[in-house]
Amino acid sequence: MISDWSFSDCFGKKEFVDNDDADGIDPVLLVSGIGGSIMNSKDKKSGNEIRVWVRVLLANWEFQKRAWSIYNPKTGYTESLDKNSEIVVPDDDYGLYAIDILDPSAVMKCLKMEEVYQYHDMIDMLVKCGHKKGTTLFGYGYDFRQSNRIGKGMEGLKAKLENAYKASGGRKVNIISHSMGGLLVSCFLSLYHDVFEKYVNKWICIACPFQGAPGCINDTLLTGLQFLEGFESYFFVSRWAMHQLLVECPSIYEMLPNPEFKWEKQPQIQVWRKQSENNETSVKLETYGPNESITLFEEALKDNELNYGGKSIALPFNKSILKWATETREILNKAQLPDGVKFYNIFGASFESPFDVRYGTETYPIEDMPQICHTIPQYSYVNGDGTVPLESAKGDWFSATERVGVSATHRGLLSDETVFQLIQQWLGIEPKKSSRRAKTSKVVDAFPK
Repeated sequence: MISDWSFSDCFGKKEFVDNDDADGIDPVLLVSGIGGSIMNSKDKKSGNEIRVWVRVLLANWEFQKRAWSIYNPKTGYTESLDKNSEIVVPDDDYGLYAIDILDPSAVMKCLKMEEVYQYHDMIDMLVKCGHKKGTTLFGYGYDFRQSNRIGKGMEGLKAKLENAYKASGGRKVNIISHSMGGLLVSCFLSLYHDVFEKYVNKWICIACPFQGAPGCINDTLLTGLQFLEGFESYFFVSRWAMHQLLVECPSIYEMLPNPEFKWEKQPQIQVWRKQSENNETSVKLETYGPNESITLFEEALKDNELNYGGKSIALPFNKSILKWATETREILNKAQLPDGVKFYNIFGASFESPFDVRYGTETYPIEDMPQICHTIPQYSYVNGDGTVPLESAKGDWFSATERVGVSATHRGLLSDETVFQLIQQWLGIEPKKSSRRAKTSKVVDAFPK
């Protein structure tokens, strides 16, 4: 029976396995979302690595120097402008280090920036329930600039599933994905269906933008993305620097609103625009749906460019990436669960989530479309987790064992007690009773309990 909507009334009688021995527990693989993995820049000659995502000190400088990239339509990969370095994701602690705390420096303890905490609390919870790192607990972080179906990403996920399966003595793997990680898993399911069927037992999907994240992604392509607000934003990557990166990222284009999805109301981009005709001026509110918005992107981003190493590099709306992303959407639409795999969907609710986005006002209209890229947007909101609309997160198109709504934000779902209870119930585990606090993370816990 599918539960399309529930909060605290979703817990029934639990049957727990004996978790005194980790060998009696099915392995879990945690898959991060966009921006949910540490990324390092590796010098091709020396092999030295420096963290570029996420960092606080010198964040903007290192990000622009080492992370800025350009898409290669011949390979499908986004490649760093710094030819002497490559972006890599550390695999320490069985892949868990990269998705734990994104800036594990001592500075975090002083600033107390909870936004950089990703799977930290969930890793702690799973360890306390008997999971052992490297035997029944693994993590998968990846280069979020790339497409969700790119070869390295797919092969990396395949290797993680195989390792988890073998390390646990041939037990099938339970995947827990967050945000865009759900799209990556969906692509893998579609492209590697037999491998998925062989190695996966259950898939718990959290806050996935199955049909896109209309307000956030539309605005990201036009004006960028600000991860932190207020005073803390001065320590972090700027909105403009993020914009110059993300306009060349296939992953962003793959989260545009799905035009084939039957939305209750089609997501829109609106522009108050100044028009001149026969020496007379007027102001008109123009509206663009998911298909029509492509014309808007092209016109607004036609002059977009950055200066790198003293050279001007044009970064308009990328039609090659759009073509790739359209093919990715076709792959996502074809994904089907094997009969033996159970699917669970957790989505956030009760928070205003951007849906339509508007630029300009009737009093101060947009005169030239590139002006949009320097305009503060206005949103209309719908129910969701603050980032992904409820409608998109519920639109998985799979035969779900259960779908549950939890009152939490997009990132907050990763540390929510209700989510933890659901995971424990579905995986058949419970916390061990111990008088000693287990050491669960290689990263310092900046927030005392």
